[in-house]
Amino acid sequence: MTTFKEIRGTAIQSVSSDPTNPEIGQIWYNNTIGVLKGYQSIGGAWASGASLPSNITEQFSLGTQTAALSTGGNNGTGLVTTTNEYDGSTWSPGGNRINAYSAGASAGTQTSGLVFGGFGPSPPASRAITEEYDGATWTSGGNLGTARYGLGGAGTQTAGLAFSGMIPPQTSSTEKYNGTSWTAGNNVNTARAYTAGCGLQTAAIMTGGGTGPYSSYTNSSATEKYDGTTWTTSGNLNTARRVLKAVGIQTAALAFSGFTTAATAATESYNGTTWTNVNSLTTARYNVGGAGTQTAGLAFGGSTPSITAATEEWTDPSFATRTITTS
Repeated sequence: MTTFKEIRGTAIQSVSSDPTNPEIGQIWYNNTIGVLKGYQSIGGAWASGASLPSNITEQFSLGTQTAALSTGGNNGTGLVTTTNEYDGSTWSPGGNRINAYSAGASAGTQTSGLVFGGFGPSPPASRAITEEYDGATWTSGGNLGTARYGLGGAGTQTAGLAFSGMIPPQTSSTEKYNGTSWTAGNNVNTARAYTAGCGLQTAAIMTGGGTGPYSSYTNSSATEKYDGTTWTTSGNLNTARRVLKAVGIQTAALAFSGFTTAATAATESYNGTTWTNVNSLTTARYNVGGAGTQTAGLAFGGSTPSITAATEEWTDPSFATRTITTS
């Protein structure tokens, strides 16, 4: 019979207390409490990060877990142009936006960002404005062909993608950005507002959102994938919701937060075909900012419904000490 020592190269130690820095897969016997323990993966988990400098919701957001951007949005008293940058541990001020909008879409990185569309402070509410960020300064880009808010976005600063959203009513329009101007692409299959998107211009996903009349949305669980030309349906979220956030790529995405009949903390992982429920956010919220990947995500701000500045970091896999039982 193969022993643990032959598999791992070490014997199971008998110790009076749990090791402070165990290795992944390490097993030991705690003789003080008389149990066998091991250090193992527990799947993804959310943990608290540094809070934003101020409460914000409906913000534009992009980047990675260690280089994220939050810009624009609503602080509860009005629309703002504030930009904040996250380095993995601290938020610090960036260059102010040109326009004070909320509920738009984003793409790119902290030093090469793209924001487009949104909700303006006066009629008509739908905006077509595009702005580009170089890590310090915002400059104007080409306007969207269809002004809208609550839209989805994906891609990079020089290869962006805008889709669906609210004019009102909802639109199925898709547009592609080349770093200078937007051109029309094929429509999504189901027009919706306050959807989530992520991925690349040639490999994006759209998921969730609200369909039906503006005054009485029906939450959607549908997902569509884009190959640069055509949208196709592919797998439903387990929790239908709108004003959610998605990060990652078409074959490895993470969707979190949103609104059902109230704020939700639901988090789901996507493999390109199927959504799987994983560990929920610590704080249920909607209109959240987000950045990162399927294995290293970031959620910040949003409404609970009270507007918050809280930041949470997602790590998958996460590891922890667990008691080993035979039951």
